Amino acid sequence: MLYLRYIYPALVLATLFLAGWEGYVLLTDASALILPAPSDVANGLWVERREILRHALATIGVAGVGFSLSILFAFAVSVTLHFALWLRRGMMPLLVASQTVPIVALAPLMVLWFGFGLLPKVLLVILVTFFPMVVSLMAGYASQPRAFRDQLVSMGASRWVVFRRATLPSARAQFFSGLRISATYAIVATIFAEYAGARQGLGIYILTAKNSFRADLVLAAVVISATLTLTLFAAILFVERATGRRFRRVTHA
Repeated sequence: MLYLRYIYPALVLATLFLAGWEGYVLLTDASALILPAPSDVANGLWVERREILRHALATIGVAGVGFSLSILFAFAVSVTLHFALWLRRGMMPLLVASQTVPIVALAPLMVLWFGFGLLPKVLLVILVTFFPMVVSLMAGYASQPRAFRDQLVSMGASRWVVFRRATLPSARAQFFSGLRISATYAIVATIFAEYAGARQGLGIYILTAKNSFRADLVLAAVVISATLTLTLFAAILFVERATGRRFRRVTHA
């Protein structure tokens, strides 16, 4: 019932938006080549469901691998920067600069450098999604309870023990915040990489539909992309809440 309080308003707004869109197309007799009605998009999605599903599964595979590796990479970078202050001062400006490169320029470069295989798409997902997690983790490390840290130090705990017992648990909330932000980029980055060059995936499907002047199929693929992103976001939120109960029991034990 708790989730319905958040889902219900979104469903109402989405229904009103789609009804207004459908009504506008009917009243203005807009061309389906330019603005297909939601019913046309739904029909195209149903007719092309097998093909769209095949491309969607390819996108899910790439996004899953890239996002998983991005989490590991972000954690490794954040831990390294936490323990090496001099490296943090030198690396943070470079990490910020890496986020200023437009994805529309980065995607074709990845394909040009690494070909049409899995590697360029995975690398693009990592580059796009790791930074919010690094920043969130670093902010979480800085919010550790000073009294708890001082207590561990007074008991002779090493820097690693202090990090594991005090610093890392304090970064949990910030980590999941960064994870949710990065999740919204994962599918988009994958589609951009596929759009720039791939044999299958929603990106290449959108490109093919666009070249065929099938706006309904383009929007159908966009609907699937949005659904995948929302599903990933909801999964992370579920994991955060499910593990939060156990985390609170452990920390208060």
